[in-house]
Amino acid sequence: MTQPKTFGVTSAISVAEPTQADIKLSQDLENVLRKYDIFEPENELNNRISVLQQLNALAKSWILEVSIQKSLPRMVAETVGGKIFTFGSYRLGVHTRGADIDTLLVAPRHIDREDFFSSFYAILKDHEHVSELRAIEKAFVPVIKFQFKGIEIDLLFARLALQAIPENLTLGDVELLKNLDYKCVKSLNGCRVTEDILNLVPKAESFRLALRAIKLWAKRRGCYSNTLGFLGGVSWAILMARVCQLYPKAVPATLVHKFFRVLDQWKWPTPVMLRHPEEIPSANLPFPIWDARNNLSDRSHLMPILTPTFPQQNSTFNVTLSTKTVMLEEIKVGLATCEEVFDYKADWNKLFEPTDFFYKYRHYIVIQAIAANLKDQIDWQGLVESKIRILVGNLERCQNIEQAHINPTSYQHIKKDIFPYAAQWVIGLGIRKSDPNQHLNLDLTDPIQRFVSVVYQVGTANEMVTDGMNVNAEHVKRKQLSEYIDPVILKQGKKRNKKIKLVPT
Repeated sequence: MTQPKTFGVTSAISVAEPTQADIKLSQDLENVLRKYDIFEPENELNNRISVLQQLNALAKSWILEVSIQKSLPRMVAETVGGKIFTFGSYRLGVHTRGADIDTLLVAPRHIDREDFFSSFYAILKDHEHVSELRAIEKAFVPVIKFQFKGIEIDLLFARLALQAIPENLTLGDVELLKNLDYKCVKSLNGCRVTEDILNLVPKAESFRLALRAIKLWAKRRGCYSNTLGFLGGVSWAILMARVCQLYPKAVPATLVHKFFRVLDQWKWPTPVMLRHPEEIPSANLPFPIWDARNNLSDRSHLMPILTPTFPQQNSTFNVTLSTKTVMLEEIKVGLATCEEVFDYKADWNKLFEPTDFFYKYRHYIVIQAIAANLKDQIDWQGLVESKIRILVGNLERCQNIEQAHINPTSYQHIKKDIFPYAAQWVIGLGIRKSDPNQHLNLDLTDPIQRFVSVVYQVGTANEMVTDGMNVNAEHVKRKQLSEYIDPVILKQGKKRNKKIKLVPT
């Protein structure tokens, strides 16, 4: 008897064929997802394809020009190529309407990063269809961000140790990482991880629809943001890919249900992996990999989800105690909802009900990033958002704070006429009391001041701070939130789901 194919690090939990009821529930799920307008119509998808083709032609033209400037004969320069790759949600086939496209420009060895951030940046700056152009050279993965014909593009750069970039080049071969600097390796990693995820799932179409559902659920329930300590797109994709491996014949509705069940029972910090580390080719390259057995810092990670590609990394190193607790609670609620759906006691709409964040706590902190103009706001907002985890960590160490729950959505100030270039985030505070009747006087001045100080220090060091840039963080009661945020937004999620008690782990 032929043994069923094994996907991933263990054998499947079930290889049962879907029932007619499962198929009907999957159709119902797709219909509900379409009501949220997350599927891109064909004309918008064609526009994306056109934009990518134009960007690819622009990159090749630039490489040709720089090659000639570097004394390559034109006949040779015309053969060195160059190529734009896509990765992330667009490449996975799960992007939503209006979403950005993660892209990578791969160049031959004589084109370097300095060329990319100087002469290619200049070409983009002068291009009639490019707007909102920003270069972030000092990011963990250096990037140029811009809009091309209204589509947001994040463009990374990597040069390979090759004389020319062939048109049919793929990036899966680990040998391509030889003789590269670590920044190029990190830039290449997004494409390599995305391709591996697609190659490691049994049924790509079922994976895609189920992942669309989980991404929408995570956003509606306030659990989607790598920067703020929740999970980002690649982490949710790896988790769903693992569930697909465990249920290789399941249809999307079943995969969504099993997603919550598997994660509700998962024993963190056991890492989630799509394949064994020893199965990942490394070519004996010296780049660091995630390894909790030998790396002390890796042992502190709370919910490790490992990328399936060398050099394998934990995609969730930003998770905090508070964000972990929030996600585990939401997973329990999601599991209960799915079981109601499969028992025909609820429909899929219930899974995507908005979070009751603004009714959950009595105490909140409102963080404001204020700038004098749109360009400054974009830069300043990004910096402040990237440091909010520091404030969360400061709060978690306060004696009377049980939980610091950051809402990943940023909000406009209610007084838009006074603060037109302002972004706000809100942290809900779970309070620890030894006596329920105890009156607690919360003094959060120290953790707030330390956070504000770090933001200004980093901004000053990066020569970013300009006149009109301010960051504030204020401790407020629930009834005071309407002084900062539109009351219509505050009413979202008022009809709360029945609370499911989570025992902290």
